[in-house]
Amino acid sequence: MKFSVSSAELLKQLQIAGGAIGSNPVLPILEDFLFTISNNKLTIAATDLETSIITELEVMSDSDGVVAIPGKILLETLKALPQQPITFAIDDSTYSIEITSAFGKYRLAGENGQDFPAIPEAESTDSITLPSQRLAQGINKTIFAASNDELRPSMTGVYFQIDFNKLILVATDAHKLVKYTFTDIESEVSTSFIVPKKALNLLKGALPSGDEVKLSFNKAHTFFSFGNTQLITRLIDARYPDYNAVIPVDNPNLLLVNRSDFQNSLKRIVIYANKTTNQVVLNINEGSLTVSAQDLDFANEATEQLTCNYDGDPLNIAFNAKFLVEMLSVLESEEVKIELSEPSRAGILSPVEEVDGEEILMLVMPVMLSN
Repeated sequence: MKFSVSSAELLKQLQIAGGAIGSNPVLPILEDFLFTISNNKLTIAATDLETSIITELEVMSDSDGVVAIPGKILLETLKALPQQPITFAIDDSTYSIEITSAFGKYRLAGENGQDFPAIPEAESTDSITLPSQRLAQGINKTIFAASNDELRPSMTGVYFQIDFNKLILVATDAHKLVKYTFTDIESEVSTSFIVPKKALNLLKGALPSGDEVKLSFNKAHTFFSFGNTQLITRLIDARYPDYNAVIPVDNPNLLLVNRSDFQNSLKRIVIYANKTTNQVVLNINEGSLTVSAQDLDFANEATEQLTCNYDGDPLNIAFNAKFLVEMLSVLESEEVKIELSEPSRAGILSPVEEVDGEEILMLVMPVMLSN
């Protein structure tokens, strides 16, 4: 089997698919890309058995065939070549591969493509179509709040809740929670599932702007299809916590503050906070917000004052500054609204100016005030 292809085009597709190759694969063949040629079309697949990426491009080939090619050496070779046509010649009996470029020849040992694990196929799925930009936004605004705690697998992904004409994405690690809703979708179904964080990070990097994504799902897998690429991931088989139960509904104290001023103040003040808790104290009164922190072990302390609009009783409440900074960095409005009730109950952050068709709510648990 022999085929020719643009080195730059091939590299671009391999870099997309290569995200699915794990760092310590359970089978040696999982370090490979699976190349399948049919009717002058090259389909490239990579998998770590949890997440798979399939992408395709046009090539000039003399026959159809399949071969597994070691990923690392192939990627490094292509990165080191300037853009040019290259030719692959594959020995169908030994699976040895010879790559010819304008500079010379490179030989490497491939493997039998028939030994490559089967990639899940979209069978008995339901599907919705949505704008790729909205999906990318939803992932960006929620994924940072997902947990890294493997003992709570349900929280290590993002919860997708499809409710006919809207999609809700939720992520939480029990200290912070983000709920992102957008409404411009059409769906015949109402369902929910948990998508692993790794798959969403790969998806975020591969999504084209201004295109549509078809999202198909069944009991075990979800399939994201866009352009000539498909990302497939096994769903997290666990029950998601009832996130609505933790969102406080009665929050009489309302703080409005400039987002970037507040974020920059927190970044400075946290330098002086205890390194374990990152605790900053917000002292809120009508018209003024005092942000302070201290680290008694090193006799460090800092205080800043910001102007704000505040409607409610004077309040002293402490938060982990790192969490607040993360949250403020994904909110896009000039001003943020923070709803509070008492020092021991969660605060709710949301943008003052909502984008049309989307809604975002963030919850952050307080740190108990230490004297």
